Amino acid sequence: MTPAKRTPGDVLRESRKKDSAAKRAKVLSTLDAMRARGETVTFLGVARTAGVSNWLVYSAGMREHIEAAIAGQSKTGRRTRQAGGQASSASLATDLELLRADNKALREERDRLKKAVQRGLGAQLDQAGTKELTERVGELLTAVEQLVAERDEARGERDALRRQLTESEDDLVAAREAGKRLLRQVNRPT
Repeated sequence: MTPAKRTPGDVLRESRKKDSAAKRAKVLSTLDAMRARGETVTFLGVARTAGVSNWLVYSAGMREHIEAAIAGQSKTGRRTRQAGGQASSASLATDLELLRADNKALREERDRLKKAVQRGLGAQLDQAGTKELTERVGELLTAVEQLVAERDEARGERDALRRQLTESEDDLVAAREAGKRLLRQVNRPT
């Protein structure tokens, strides 16, 4: 027997059936995941989360599952409220005040510890800084002594140069006077 030939219509129908089955399976798995996460189940929410059309979630076979999930969530919410599972606004306000008080105490402790660390670091810097500063002061004093010695030497050289300059000026004046006298003697009629 030879297998029957499939027509393009048969191929298209099979493809659509597979696609439909995959989308329906995705809707059901999305519905289970939303229930597990405690999300509010709605037709539109399931369609958006699953990435399918709104028509599919309202179709036969899907609608029943989503309606059952919605009904189960509403019963769970009612039971939780009746059992006191949800906190009252007074309880929430009390919790808020307690948290604020805890936050204030934690901030105060943080500030106190921060100041203690700053004081400790300051003391360490003072101790380490004193030794380094003493060494630096010693270096600077040595440099000052060297500069004073160089200054005194430069002053001595300056004074010696001034004396030489004065002597040279005196010698120059004397040489000029001698030159003038010599010229007068040479120019005199004999």
